[in-house]
Amino acid sequence: MAPTSSSSAPHRATRTRRPSAQTRSAGASRQCSKRWPGDRFAISVDTAQPQTQRLALAYGAAYLNDVRGFPDPRIYEALAASDCRLVVIHSIEGREITTRVKTDPATIWARIDAFFAERLAALQAVGIARERLVVDPGLGFFLGINPEPSLVVLARVRQLKARFGLPILLSPSRKSFLRTLTGREIADVGSASLAAELYAAWHGVDYIRTHDVAALHDALTIIHAIAAADSAPAVARSKGDG
Repeated sequence: MAPTSSSSAPHRATRTRRPSAQTRSAGASRQCSKRWPGDRFAISVDTAQPQTQRLALAYGAAYLNDVRGFPDPRIYEALAASDCRLVVIHSIEGREITTRVKTDPATIWARIDAFFAERLAALQAVGIARERLVVDPGLGFFLGINPEPSLVVLARVRQLKARFGLPILLSPSRKSFLRTLTGREIADVGSASLAAELYAAWHGVDYIRTHDVAALHDALTIIHAIAAADSAPAVARSKGDG
């Protein structure tokens, strides 16, 4: 139902329309293109609507994210004609808006494997180059209300990368499974989010979506510095050094 705003006159109301996803996407894409040139920043559009996807392609989006994993063949020709990278997202229900269902963690890996085997093959069959594809297995409610499926995915992320040989994107930040495990509200799961993000990064995940870019950037800076020091040649110390 469209929101309404009433005037001071009795029995009169002005009905207003919320801008469509296409209108919002077009406006955002135009502004981003002007403010952040494409040679410095990549624009990513998150939508499951083919019409909005077409619009994003027309405005030069570098990435498209579809929570349904690009199931609609009607958009395939346009996708194949572009050079946009596609983030193929897996979810238990395959819908734009997920409902809260409980999932057996023993079955989640087979579901993910079957989904990507079928969907990646379908996309490549219409001429979408394999190197344009990014895999996102989903976390949180994308996998179920219980935390175990998300833990299975995180624990086996290297296996997923080896299975399909494609870059992996994960979005653990503020997800429901972190709140369940820690017993904290969404505003207080920053530390838990960072822990999951660091685990993912350390186990080969290529892209991480986060709410706190600075915290993740600083944490990764320190980890990489420690790793570099560990691999550096040992420096012999002369007697008397402090």
